[in-house]
Amino acid sequence: MVTTVRAPNPSPMTLDGTNSYLVDCGRGAALAIDPGPDIEAHVERIVATAAAQNLRIEAIAVTHGHPDHAPAAALLARRTGAPVLAHPASRVPHDADLPLEGAFRVGDREIAVIDAPGHTFEHVVLYAPDDAALFTGDVILGEGTVLIAPPHGSMHAYRHTLQRLLHEFPHARTLYGGHGPPVRDVRAKIEEYIAHRQMREREIVDALADGGTQTIPELVLRIYGDDRPELWPAMARQVLAHLIELEEEGRVAADEVARAMTQRESTVLNPQVARAFDDARAASVAEAELGATKRIDTVLSYRLADL
Repeated sequence: MVTTVRAPNPSPMTLDGTNSYLVDCGRGAALAIDPGPDIEAHVERIVATAAAQNLRIEAIAVTHGHPDHAPAAALLARRTGAPVLAHPASRVPHDADLPLEGAFRVGDREIAVIDAPGHTFEHVVLYAPDDAALFTGDVILGEGTVLIAPPHGSMHAYRHTLQRLLHEFPHARTLYGGHGPPVRDVRAKIEEYIAHRQMREREIVDALADGGTQTIPELVLRIYGDDRPELWPAMARQVLAHLIELEEEGRVAADEVARAMTQRESTVLNPQVARAFDDARAASVAEAELGATKRIDTVLSYRLADL
């Protein structure tokens, strides 16, 4: 049995809040997945929910280190004595590494661990065979799409992860994402995510084919329009992720533009995240999701490569 305990941290990046999960692993043991932000009341709800089901939290697993998923791990560990498990490359303080491409045991259950880079390079997806349940963190959400933002994310790696999930888990019945509701048609959701990335790539290639060389801000306005300026930074990082993949494949080339960045270009490429949020916790999540700590100081113009 899987129980969702949603954190009280709604925001544009976290939807209705971060989903923490309790997995009944048999013999009174439970696994807590993604304990969420460092909100003590949320940790107390996780503990109380486990107690109401006569469960002891015996392990805590973190899918990735973003501030809406991982900081409460330390609080929950102190409260329960359970060890924290994370990707070997994770900077989240943890007691043991998750066995990538292997499994670990909690109670009577074996929980499989899939190395799932793309959204971040230290992301995992967990699979509970007894529940046929995939826990996808921010690889796939219950609604909406996922932001892939360089330098901490990779579109090429992300698309490979989506293909792995599609082909390796045909029997999964439920997908539990880091945000949003559970997904019951797992295959259809994964295929939807793959198709969305293919669509965005086609839009970028078509825009370059029609308009010649273009900068990222120009591509953002051409593809997404100019009616949602608050989303330009997220759109720009998404376009950048696709362009990097296309460059790696030799399909697109970039040339440095010999001029200073305009104010609009700076607004699109280097968002002032803290100014956009009244809540410091929401701002920290947005900064991590956007990769906003990495400034873009050079204007590049992209074109289809000469083949």
